[in-house]
Amino acid sequence: MLKFDYIVIGSGLAGLYAAYKASMRGSVAVVTKSFVRESNSFNAQGGIAAVTSEDDSPEIHKSDTLIAGRGLCEESSVDILVNEGPERIQEIIANNMKFDTENGMLALGLEGGHHKRRILHAGGDSTGRWITEFAISKVETQDNITVFENTLLLDLMVKDGECYGVRCWSEDKNLQSEERGSEVLIYADHVFLTSGGASAIYARTTNPLTTIGDGVAIAYKAGCRIVDMEFIQFHPSGLYRKDSSQAFLISEAVRGERAHLLDKNGKRFMVPIHELAELAPRDIVARSIFKQMKQDGRPYVTLSLKHLDREMILKRFPAIYAKCKEFGYDLTQEIPVAPAAHYSVGGVLSNNNGRTDIKRLYVCGEVAATGIMGANRLASNSLIECLVFANRAIEDSVKDGSIKEFPAFNVHYCRNEQNAQMYADLRERVSEIMNLYAGIIRSEASLKEGLKQIDELENIIDERCLKSDEGKEYYTEAAHRLLCVARLIMSPALQRKESRGGHYREDYPCTDEAFAVHSVQRYGEEITTAPVNSNYFNF
Repeated sequence: MLKFDYIVIGSGLAGLYAAYKASMRGSVAVVTKSFVRESNSFNAQGGIAAVTSEDDSPEIHKSDTLIAGRGLCEESSVDILVNEGPERIQEIIANNMKFDTENGMLALGLEGGHHKRRILHAGGDSTGRWITEFAISKVETQDNITVFENTLLLDLMVKDGECYGVRCWSEDKNLQSEERGSEVLIYADHVFLTSGGASAIYARTTNPLTTIGDGVAIAYKAGCRIVDMEFIQFHPSGLYRKDSSQAFLISEAVRGERAHLLDKNGKRFMVPIHELAELAPRDIVARSIFKQMKQDGRPYVTLSLKHLDREMILKRFPAIYAKCKEFGYDLTQEIPVAPAAHYSVGGVLSNNNGRTDIKRLYVCGEVAATGIMGANRLASNSLIECLVFANRAIEDSVKDGSIKEFPAFNVHYCRNEQNAQMYADLRERVSEIMNLYAGIIRSEASLKEGLKQIDELENIIDERCLKSDEGKEYYTEAAHRLLCVARLIMSPALQRKESRGGHYREDYPCTDEAFAVHSVQRYGEEITTAPVNSNYFNF
């Protein structure tokens, strides 16, 4: 049996930072379904938001976060983020994290929804890669951290409301040959779920294709409350490519440097819509682009930088420029963009120390619902949330101490490769359903039709999958998790009869204060709601 003091599921910034912090307290297993360098954190371009200048303050940062969150932010959580964020930034700088500077000072960018320049960046437009590489370098220096790549979380080992470890399917090259391609049980005193969001469940996404919300589904089935899953943030500007559903992200920082969004006639359409024009909060910009695309009869709008200084663009956005060039576009001129699913605002309910409803199970990063994002994440708050709440969770975990005796769990997963094509086909179909019926603009009719089709797919799986007498079948269970995530998004979206943040109903286009509540889903129970700022997150 494999036994560690800590297990960290996921290798984004939240997971890597948690693993590094945990290594100061014991042995750590990092489990990632693909590779350490494949995550939303690694791909993040814009930057990390924290107060570091004298003309800014935590109060202003808090105000911007609350405005973007559309009335659903938990103020106590936001207070933690904006006040502890600068501490975490100073900590990683002291540990040799290099952010971009200008004249010896931190270079600060501006993004949508922010009223001050507070976005730290590294490598121009490669902040995610730089800060993730920084975290990886710290992990690699710790002899008591073991990384399991190509290792997929199957389930949590929970008994009587307490988590004792995880079930994984592993192809990791460091395992013994007889252990590869099979279920592996890993025990630990503390389990950290940092598995990311669910935006790759959509057909057009900026996320790695592995980001399909399976961590949320697993936590849900284990008994955790799931909060605000209807709020999906669509990034306004994914590079449009006719032949691909993968949308290369064009950072909001590009608009922060005064790039313009143009309609088919070359006119700026955001100016009359919002006082911040192209720098309005993401939900407004994404929805405005979507409507403009329909009005223009084109699957994209134009992002223009040709009025900006070419050398500034090349210096500030070298990676984006190179990628656009690879696809045949010149970033210094005009490029086609369209919205793409980008960030899951909701997730597994977490208190201010990362605890969940299951003892010894913590959540951090995009998989967690801390109450900070409300109905719509403020740009660049996600990376700083990873640092702040991973740190708090590790500090809190010592309160539980070590497990003296672990209960026995049996291996009960097998894999039938004849079901692999079924799962691949299902993923494609589910992504189409999500785009069609639960995308940027929704309605009662569309959501009901989407849920109906998900139910039909569930029945097809149960009828056609090749079962096994040996236990749960890998692809069949993965299929059920995928459908579970689709329902977790669409069900509360159907019940929320208003438009707010990342949830827009064309049949209820206005915000209704009767719905200024969190949606709550728990396995085996009806959907309920919880009031905002009521200590619901302080359990």
